[in-house]
Amino acid sequence: MTEYHKPVLLKESVDGLNIRPDGIYIDVTFGGGGHSREILRRLGEKGRLIAFDQDQDAARNRPLDDGRFQFISQNFRYLKKYCRLHRAIPADGILADLGVSSHQFDSPGRGFSIRHNALLDMRMDQDLESDARDVLNTYPEDALHRIFGMYGEVSNAKTLARNIVLARVGQPIQTVEELKEILKPLARRGSENKYYAQVFQALRIEVNEEMDALRELLQQSADVLAPGGRLVVISYHSLEDRLVKNFINKGKFSGEVEKDLYGNELKPFEALNRKPVRPDAEEIERNNRARSARLRIAEKRRAI
Repeated sequence: MTEYHKPVLLKESVDGLNIRPDGIYIDVTFGGGGHSREILRRLGEKGRLIAFDQDQDAARNRPLDDGRFQFISQNFRYLKKYCRLHRAIPADGILADLGVSSHQFDSPGRGFSIRHNALLDMRMDQDLESDARDVLNTYPEDALHRIFGMYGEVSNAKTLARNIVLARVGQPIQTVEELKEILKPLARRGSENKYYAQVFQALRIEVNEEMDALRELLQQSADVLAPGGRLVVISYHSLEDRLVKNFINKGKFSGEVEKDLYGNELKPFEALNRKPVRPDAEEIERNNRARSARLRIAEKRRAI
């Protein structure tokens, strides 16, 4: 049996929370529970941990006999709503390990991986109405062009969108292998898998509305955390990391930081590491999926 998910940058991220034994902490990406178990290990009897995960499979990993732990089967974009419901505001720390879990990649039927021929699903929350097949077979050409260019950073996104629209005229695109057949002539020789991965990333982000959910999480985290509380985020591609970096440094996702009449910066967080923490060679050797991870840690500013 394979491990559900290997927690990335485990010590570094949980250290970043600066855990108080009696504090309230939130793991918004529970997954296999690796980060949550380490947080619980450091909490005292009066501490609390709230964990979110929208993937129903993750619920099987929750500790059932720990009264300090509460599992919420929801997308983290509803952070504030459920933290208010469970009286977890103000919290002392929020941890987010973004991206796809090893379990999701390794489950052939989920359609996340280019390694398994399966129906193109890619839903993290399997109650969502639309999956990757809906995107490929119903989106207009200009929308596909935008998705592949923005979310996959695909260099020939316009040509790719056109080829998909032409291919689906004959019959709907249903499986991983059918999509790869369309992609293969467009990929640079020797870099096919990288190209496939970019396209799959774009589809996955669109299906799960990942960038919108991340924006909502970051904005709500400022309301949920107590002054001095920590925000710890592990991201896996430049789109995620750019949003996290900009929000921490500027309090917004684009443009320059705003200032009040006295020149004070109007932003909720202060970055605690100027450059992201990266996994060392030993961790990457143990877990190749950690190679692209970037960890940023911020502290909620106290009133000026």
